[in-house]
Amino acid sequence: MRMLATFFAMFFHILFIQAALAAPAPVKMTIILERQYLDGEVSEETKEETVMSMKDIWKKYKDWQLVNMDDETLVFRKAVNDISPLLKTNGYFGITEDGTLSIFEGKPAHSKRIIQSFFQIDVKKLESRQHKRLKQGIRVVSKSQYQDIIETYRHFALMQ
Repeated sequence: MRMLATFFAMFFHILFIQAALAAPAPVKMTIILERQYLDGEVSEETKEETVMSMKDIWKKYKDWQLVNMDDETLVFRKAVNDISPLLKTNGYFGITEDGTLSIFEGKPAHSKRIIQSFFQIDVKKLESRQHKRLKQGIRVVSKSQYQDIIETYRHFALMQ
């Protein structure tokens, strides 16, 4: 009887050690990837992933910054050194009624949705063609053009 009790004790001890040393079970998690663009837009991509270990996740998203985490969700963010796809698709520089240089979703004359605002311009200092171009809208096509237009019109900014 004593031998049987010792056997069961050893058996359960071995099972306990194996369970403790066993690889963790895979866990389904929601991964949210936020991309923050120069123009302030943030795009979000949501993925469902089976996570084997946190080490694997840190390795896979090493170029991302962890901004939030709970038992089911990880949120990573990355700064993208470019303008957003929204701007490239439908962004137009324009001027608001109060003279603020802004980017509109669509042509300024037909859109009220402002994606980004910059600074107020002294419209009296603008040449008439520059003012007209801003009223009609200047299509945003690239990061360099985006930066060039901001710098060009910064010279006409009202000093606060």
